[in-house]
Amino acid sequence: MSTANIRFIGGGNMATSLIAGLIADGYAPQAIQVSDPSPERRHALQASLGVRALATNAEALAGAETLVLCVKPQLAASVCAELAPLLDGQRPLIVSVMAGVPERTIQRWLGAPLPIVRAMPNTPAMVQTGAIGLHASPEVDAEGRNRAETILRAVGLVRWVEEESHIDAVTAISGSGPAYFFLFMEALEQAAIELGLDGETARLLTIQTALGAAKMAMESADPPARLREQVTSPGGTTERALAVFDEADLRALVERAARAARDRAVELSKTLSEAP
Repeated sequence: MSTANIRFIGGGNMATSLIAGLIADGYAPQAIQVSDPSPERRHALQASLGVRALATNAEALAGAETLVLCVKPQLAASVCAELAPLLDGQRPLIVSVMAGVPERTIQRWLGAPLPIVRAMPNTPAMVQTGAIGLHASPEVDAEGRNRAETILRAVGLVRWVEEESHIDAVTAISGSGPAYFFLFMEALEQAAIELGLDGETARLLTIQTALGAAKMAMESADPPARLREQVTSPGGTTERALAVFDEADLRALVERAARAARDRAVELSKTLSEAP
């Protein structure tokens, strides 16, 4: 693999998922280092994954070729300010999974036009079924893009976007998207209970149906519209249910929700980009 000397800044859930995915893909744990201020977190990372967990960022930066920033957005400015003098003369590839932090802002905080790949994973990455959007700054070469993709592909499907602004759309669709599906599952489960099914049956049928539909959509060459038509017999039960969704203009409602999420992502990015 071409991701030698990976250093993670922050050892939270996303970093843990990425490290676990890399190891499952055959990457050597001893080649990975992670820094985190929590002794409990460091112990857990070393015990469960066999990586070297460090208390300070300075230790983690030594010889870093790839630096993965996995800190909360509200901590991004202070963490980058700490890293800036430590990077003196180094030009590692920076992979940022800090939601809402623009590439130019990261470069400003780090004090140099370093190569930045901005990643937007989602929570299913924690079970290696994530959907991840990536964008590379102009400073990233082909090898850097391949290195970043290798890291993120360890936890799911990866797609590159050409414009950094499209990361806001990725945030609205796959970043927030799991919550949309969970809401629909929650509603369907409750409907099943109202129709007389016991809670456990309602839950399992709902979850398995969601899993089966997603699996069919992923494996079929047909678009979702065609798969929907195959389930919908004229005059049947599915047609009657879908008519209710059409009456409520479900499609327009989904678009409004996605636009609202995208607009909020833009607002948050603007706020973070204006941070000193």
